[in-house]
Amino acid sequence: MLQALKEAGKCEPVQTAFCVGCVLVAPVILSTGYSRELPGNTHAEANALTKARFLSAADIATLFPSLSPTPTIDVLLALANVYTTLEPCSVRTSGLPPSKVKRCIIGVGEPDDFVKCEGARKLQEAGIEIVWLHDMQTECLAAARRAHIPTPR
Repeated sequence: MLQALKEAGKCEPVQTAFCVGCVLVAPVILSTGYSRELPGNTHAEANALTKARFLSAADIATLFPSLSPTPTIDVLLALANVYTTLEPCSVRTSGLPPSKVKRCIIGVGEPDDFVKCEGARKLQEAGIEIVWLHDMQTECLAAARRAHIPTPR
């Protein structure tokens, strides 16, 4: 999760969205991503998945030199743990269910600042195991809200 927090720190802060970091691990790091990293893609998890899908067979062979034959990215994703600083978006669940990742480790639930998030529930319904890292909530929420200006109540 510490690597995911570093990824969140690379994110360009905006007041209308969270800063999120993500790391895909199977058991080595396959890829990383952060919010708004790639053109046309706002979600850290989707960016990490996109980058993982661009790994060539040679890249994968370098990551897993002792495996023969070299596993495909689909095989690796089915074994992958996704570390994300903030609960994945409930609208698109950040592309995780179609990738068939094994587990999603979440630093903090998404606050209702913008939408009522049900991402974790939807991922569970898709067969993805959810693990909450309750001891990382403060750090993950602070990273997510870096650009947010508190509104007076």
